[in-house]
Amino acid sequence: MEMSGLPLGSRRNEDIALDLMKFVAMTTGYGKTAGGGVGFQGSAAAAKPEDYAAHLLELYGRCLQSVGGK
Repeated sequence: MEMSGLPLGSRRNEDIALDLMKFVAMTTGYGKTAGGGVGFQGSAAAAKPEDYAAHLLELYGRCLQSVGGK
């Protein structure tokens, strides 16, 4: 992977979106299975690990759109 066209210290939108997704998921408990905990909880809680993964992928897509300005 060649990145010679990027100035030193630049990050790809995908990397920024991933960091944003991690931050949102960790601080809000986004998509976690129902259980005790602090943060936003409601009907969007995942019942299975597959659902949790789907929620995270959806969140990543939303973060990528936000970072890309779309």
